Amino acid sequence: VNSKINKRLKDALFTDQWSELFMDVLSPFHFILVSTVRMQGVILLVFAKYYHLPFLHDIQTDCTRTGLGGYWGNKGGVSVRLSIFGHMVCFLNCHLPAHLEKAEQRKEDFATILHMQQFEGPMANGILDHDLVFWFGDLNFRIESLDICFVKYAIDSNVLSQLWEKDQLNIAKSTWPVLRGFQEGPLNFPPTFKFDVGTNKYDSSAKKRKPAWTDRILWKIKSPSKGLGTGGHRPGQGVLSVSQLCYCSHMEYTVSDHKPVAAIFAVQVSTVLGTQAGAAGVECPALYICTFGWGWRWGAPLGQPQCSSGVSGLQVMFSEEALPKGNGEYILGYYSNTSSSIAGVTEPFQVSTAKR
Repeated sequence: VNSKINKRLKDALFTDQWSELFMDVLSPFHFILVSTVRMQGVILLVFAKYYHLPFLHDIQTDCTRTGLGGYWGNKGGVSVRLSIFGHMVCFLNCHLPAHLEKAEQRKEDFATILHMQQFEGPMANGILDHDLVFWFGDLNFRIESLDICFVKYAIDSNVLSQLWEKDQLNIAKSTWPVLRGFQEGPLNFPPTFKFDVGTNKYDSSAKKRKPAWTDRILWKIKSPSKGLGTGGHRPGQGVLSVSQLCYCSHMEYTVSDHKPVAAIFAVQVSTVLGTQAGAAGVECPALYICTFGWGWRWGAPLGQPQCSSGVSGLQVMFSEEALPKGNGEYILGYYSNTSSSIAGVTEPFQVSTAKR
């Protein structure tokens, strides 16, 4: 993501290109942009399938600058937190200080981010208070002790395990209390930094930086504590478990000196749903997911159409002027003022206006 000042001024006035790109790609698969937060070159976008929207609540964002003593956002962290089917989940994207010798500074900056980011509400005020935390980004940890020749030999010979024990983040997970409980899948892909832009060749400049796994994805499930059940969850709440299905890099992309890293997780939840999201008698403005129309109203209970066998129905009346300008596929969502969240959504439907 470009962090130059002139690019940021443009993004402040218009939707940034990364957001537009992901929305264009994911919209045909019925993914909806739930929340986004950006701090200069650090951006975080959270998408969800449209039928999950009624079960996403308490969405909040935060950001912490750590560059130039906290005055510049080229380094730091951004987060999106929300309740997903009753579980508090936090996504934290960080860009930590660079260079081999800055391991302690990375630790201090991460601790600062954890301390500074606080959310409103009765549950999960701090990042580590959440039931599940995903921590990822350009964490900038390097490979210690081994010289560049041996590192490249291990990469070329596909004996990456010989580098794992010298990886600063692997070392830190066993020595830094702040990282206790964070998990990561095996690094079975080559180090993702630093490459000559436009190629798959590691840095050939005069600096010849040593390859490293700077780009990482970790997760942490909240440990059992006082007031929690034995499964690490609040009384009355279901059990939460996480399995990583894929952890890989994408060598085919050459536009950066980093290679992108991706992970796929299966999150198992067993939850006890509480009060219905759409309560009878609550008047809520309806909206397009993409085109907002705040003039519509509904006054009937929607129930929980995605979790119950029953089907609730209601009729929405509005003027022709309220229709979307372009023909295409749309979703109608019911917004609850009481819970400040989507209480229910329709199946996708086609809108077509006759030409006159």
